[in-house]
Amino acid sequence: MNIVLWTLDVVLCGSLVWLAIQTLATPDLFKASVMFIVFGLLLALVWARLEAPDIALAEAAIGAGLTGALLLTAVASLTKPPEK
Repeated sequence: MNIVLWTLDVVLCGSLVWLAIQTLATPDLFKASVMFIVFGLLLALVWARLEAPDIALAEAAIGAGLTGALLLTAVASLTKPPEK
């Protein structure tokens, strides 16, 4: 295995673990939602690196795209001031 590809794999794995811990540990819901979207995109890169393009596309579309949009909508409705 090429040293560059091995280094990329290590960086991707380390980034995923770090991002998962930070996403769970942050008290700010908006920040956690954005980090979840970034986590999904990095995970799609990992699936592509593992030569599973169908799973990578599904992860990017559903995991990062659709779920991320739903989370951001939920956070926006939670932080909206109550109507009179």
